[in-house]
Amino acid sequence: MDTTQIADAPPPTQPTTAEQKRAARGATRPGDRIFLGLSRGSGILLLVIMAAIAGFLTYRAVLAISKDDGNFLTTFEWNTGVNPPVFGIAVLAYGTIVSSIIAMVIAVPVSVAIALFLTHYAPRRLRGPIAYVIDLLAAVPSIVYGLWGALVLVPYMNGLFGWLNDYLGWTGVFSWQGGAARSMLTVGILLAIMILPIITNVSREVFRQVPQMHEEAALALGATRWEVIRMAVIPFGRSGVISASMLGLGRALGETMAVATVLSPDFLIHTSLLDPGGGTFAQNIASKFSEATEFGRDALIASGLVLFVITLLVNGAARAIIARRKEYSGANA
Repeated sequence: MDTTQIADAPPPTQPTTAEQKRAARGATRPGDRIFLGLSRGSGILLLVIMAAIAGFLTYRAVLAISKDDGNFLTTFEWNTGVNPPVFGIAVLAYGTIVSSIIAMVIAVPVSVAIALFLTHYAPRRLRGPIAYVIDLLAAVPSIVYGLWGALVLVPYMNGLFGWLNDYLGWTGVFSWQGGAARSMLTVGILLAIMILPIITNVSREVFRQVPQMHEEAALALGATRWEVIRMAVIPFGRSGVISASMLGLGRALGETMAVATVLSPDFLIHTSLLDPGGGTFAQNIASKFSEATEFGRDALIASGLVLFVITLLVNGAARAIIARRKEYSGANA
């Protein structure tokens, strides 16, 4: 080849600055740019909606709290119809947190166990029907759960309450003086049943994504089936299980109709989980909103703002836990 032709060849054209920027953004075609704009706009719109909700709740809450004659955080009373009004969220915060903790303590281990059974133990002919039934449970409306809880669960809780009182009543937490079982423990059990399908389905999908090579490597080293689950499956799906648990906790915190149907509300904090009474944010809003005055609605919105903040804190904590355990994430496996 003639070296003069190589020397005289024009240098390759360099991309312009605009082309470089588009290439760096990954949007070099019209379709890519349109999709980029739509996705970015959707993200910004979501932030705007969240900010608008927070702003609305804060504005209406400030109007109510400024006229509250009691301490909004510590008052054991909700009476917005008197002058001056007296209301507080102490009982509601306690009931919401306690019932959600009871639900999580019951639902998470059971859900993870069911997910592991479906993915690693159940025969193939049983996996489909069981998974189908769990999906159906997730689709049942809240009011149906509430009616079932009031008509079926509450009457049959007396035996459990009697047993807890006989053997654990000395703790004070499980003492029972008789009466209808419309208590925090009953609400927690009902919430556990409601959130179990959510946690189970998400955990099952996470466990199904475990690389087959991980399990085969553990088996090749002589591990039993349980050791494979403990060393390969659970570490891989840990962040997914945490995410599933947070989804279930979000529903437990905000559940309304089922709790309102089962619980016998009052504005006292009971030491025993078996004593009837208590309340939650969502239940209190649902039961009082229809008959509340304009100021009463502002007070209920103020309690809704607290629930909104609690939910944000829970999700933020979940994100922090997952970020700390990102080495177990399926994306990094």
